[in-house]
Amino acid sequence: MSSSPIDAPELPAPASPLAARLVAEGLGTFLLVVAAMGTALFASSHFTDPGAQGSVYLAVALAVGLSVLVGVYAFGPISGGHFNPAVTLGAAAAGRIAWKDTGPYIVAQCVGGLVASTVLTLIGTFGPDGWLPRAQDAGFASNGWGALSPGGFGIWAAIIVEVVFTALFLFVILGVTHPLRGTPFAGIAIGLTLTLGVLATLPVDNASLNPARSLSTAIYGGVAPLTQLWVFLVFPVLGALIAGFTYRALFDGRGATAAQG
Repeated sequence: MSSSPIDAPELPAPASPLAARLVAEGLGTFLLVVAAMGTALFASSHFTDPGAQGSVYLAVALAVGLSVLVGVYAFGPISGGHFNPAVTLGAAAAGRIAWKDTGPYIVAQCVGGLVASTVLTLIGTFGPDGWLPRAQDAGFASNGWGALSPGGFGIWAAIIVEVVFTALFLFVILGVTHPLRGTPFAGIAIGLTLTLGVLATLPVDNASLNPARSLSTAIYGGVAPLTQLWVFLVFPVLGALIAGFTYRALFDGRGATAAQG
């Protein structure tokens, strides 16, 4: 099988050495967090002043989707282009990546995200007087429910959207990158799907769908985001695993193989 962009997110055994794949995952996650969270933090007071209102959801959603789209084509042929622990675990559940590689991938993704949020914090220290404390008091674009939810949604709303929209995201990824049924526009489909997911979930819980993204901002967001972080580590993964196992059973099992034949 050739190493092309359409294969990137689903190759079970990329030809690149593990070290190169981990660097690619770290760089891709760095790109995602620094671009998307940078847009959220620097483009509007909505994410820097507690209680402020702002119409930046579209800008943030597009930043997330575009960063993943670019990352898939830039780094996908090397590592698979996950940039998200939930995607990595969902891909493993679907048989697209070896389980033994999931731990190193997740570490690389979390490191890339934390470096990105550290860079954003460093930029903030040279911002207008009081900008960084205000951003941190507002949660530093972290995920959350209740007082941390832009729309005041509760914990169960956050749990449901994280499971449902992460599962939908994985179904699209697994479909458009299938080795037999994939499309050369996989990166575009993946980026646009994530954009839609972020648009739908931003008012509920500031849109995670990615544990590495949530960890990266919560570290600098203060006590409240850290106490709620567990939801955004557990439930995106749950949604991804549901999608991975379900996709494999429905579309890559013996029935699907027989239908193709």
